[in-house]
Amino acid sequence: MTKVFETENARLELADAFLGMQTIPDNGIDLAIIDPPYGASTKANWSLPANHSLNGFGGQWKLADHDWDNITGYEAWKFTVALLEEMKRIIKPTGSFWVHATYHNAGFVNVACQMLGLEIINEVVWFKRNAFPNLSGRRLTASHETIYWVHTGQGRREYRFNYEETKQARFPEDLLKQPGKQLRTVWDIPNNKRREEARYGSHPTQKPLRLSERLLLISGLKQGQLLVPFLGSGTEAVAGIKYGMNVIGFENDSVFFDIACQRVREVEDSLTAQITLL
Repeated sequence: MTKVFETENARLELADAFLGMQTIPDNGIDLAIIDPPYGASTKANWSLPANHSLNGFGGQWKLADHDWDNITGYEAWKFTVALLEEMKRIIKPTGSFWVHATYHNAGFVNVACQMLGLEIINEVVWFKRNAFPNLSGRRLTASHETIYWVHTGQGRREYRFNYEETKQARFPEDLLKQPGKQLRTVWDIPNNKRREEARYGSHPTQKPLRLSERLLLISGLKQGQLLVPFLGSGTEAVAGIKYGMNVIGFENDSVFFDIACQRVREVEDSLTAQITLL
């Protein structure tokens, strides 16, 4: 039986994303933020002791073999095509969606978009100044991820772009963005999370809240519908509620689902308290 958590601005389900998205009508979503399994896990298990000390890194660093991320190349390709087919169906022509990627799945996303007639608006490079070191010493330290911004308009280009808000935005930690200047496709955003972002627990691939908030600033719609098909610990859902969107989210792991629900409840209570004070 599907477990559902509902608030005034969110409906979260403990369910498989593909099964959950079947209940969403055609052209029913204004924006989606997708952080899918990358297929990056291997049988290698590099780890550091819990109380290790590395300059620029807080907490235990560990690359483990996560079942949810342990998929082969062929499976990853089929997964990507099926996922983007659903986006083509449910995203409005005036909407768009973002897909997080690394070199493990970025090529699949790019080719699948072209195959399905989905236009990539931008390919964003998220530069992580404080990236984890490469412990094996056999390759360069991975210091960036790719984020694709995609729309379904099939040539009409009706997607929402909050151009002026984005141009005037000030991001103190981003050394590449100046207020009043157009935002470029390379973003300098540290990967560390604030303490409150992990208050109830965290996800191995959890993104910093300020990254998701930037995605909302660029393409969000007040009172619109935001889909987060892979909730994880709920960062994108929290960002969406703070921006003023109504969130639909799915997660198939009960531990991460409970974390996401607690974070959503906390931000909803915080916003209610602010309204009361006014």
